[in-house]
Amino acid sequence: MSKILVTGAAGFIGFHLVQALLARGDEVVGIDNLNDYYDVSLKHARLEQCGIYQKDLVPAVLTASVTNPAYQFAQLDLNNRHVLQQLFVDEGFERVCNLAAQAGVRYSLSNPSAYIEANISGFLNVLECCRHFKIKHLVYASSSSVYGLNKKMPFSVRDAAVHPISLYAASKKCNELMAHTYSHLFGIPTTGLRFFTVYGPWGRPDMALFLFTKAILENKRVDVYNHGNMRRDFTYIDDIVSGILQVLDTPACPDQTWDPQHPDPSTSSAPFRVHNLGRGLPVRLSDFISEIERNTGIKAKVNLLPIQDGDVEETFADIDSMASLAGYVPAVSIAEGVGKFVTWYLEFYGRGLAIPAAEKAAAV
Repeated sequence: MSKILVTGAAGFIGFHLVQALLARGDEVVGIDNLNDYYDVSLKHARLEQCGIYQKDLVPAVLTASVTNPAYQFAQLDLNNRHVLQQLFVDEGFERVCNLAAQAGVRYSLSNPSAYIEANISGFLNVLECCRHFKIKHLVYASSSSVYGLNKKMPFSVRDAAVHPISLYAASKKCNELMAHTYSHLFGIPTTGLRFFTVYGPWGRPDMALFLFTKAILENKRVDVYNHGNMRRDFTYIDDIVSGILQVLDTPACPDQTWDPQHPDPSTSSAPFRVHNLGRGLPVRLSDFISEIERNTGIKAKVNLLPIQDGDVEETFADIDSMASLAGYVPAVSIAEGVGKFVTWYLEFYGRGLAIPAAEKAAAV
């Protein structure tokens, strides 16, 4: 049993991680700035699942869950440095999982400053708190997008990832470099997890599965970029959370075999590690859409478009380092995962809403 801070706790991954930590008996404090990058009501709905209600929230003040005494939440931005420091003073965290970030590759093209403020300045404040309050392990979200122009498949943490093609990706690579610096200078165990296209119930509205499902149910065209020639290593949320828990429980240690003449970028002489966290099996977007069609009973109207700036054609995770560390084995198939998401979507947004009358029976 540990006391753990989860940043981004009202986000997709953070919400599921909080539930998993509470279920196994940990004491959890969650923070989130509840920004409006996407529908804030979805974030509040996630919080309600954990016993945190909007009417009870006071900015920068902890609110206790009404359903689980081991959970507290505060609406707090990572750039509110003094309040963040006081939270570390008051709560005495042992471990930190930093999932707070400005997400989205395409949004970084139009609003780059948001990524510097949230993903770099905010992360610096987390690192400083971990430094001064002797945190036993900092686990933080990186991204498969750091591989950028890399074409060698599968993506390996042992290969250099120094050619990002979006500011979002650059900010995540910067997080890894910042974490290594603090591990080297101050001995803070840090582990970065490069997430690969996470999907599942309560997911983000800007992600592919959510967008495709919504469009299909509303009888609208599904925008598919790169003329359908995209492949993604879709990873179900339960597998992601399982990997995070395994890593949280295994603080990074110095690699005694690390060779500065032939440096492995995923390890170090400092207590620093980076892992891919994916399924290890890329799926063509057309096959992914077929699973949504099968679960909704509705044929998609596909709109094929050119690839967008900042997008990569394929992601494919080499997950050997996670398997070696803690026996990580993704368990959820695409068919099972998409089915669970569609079931949740119909329950949450209302079965039949925006579905053409002739197709309602098929969707049921």
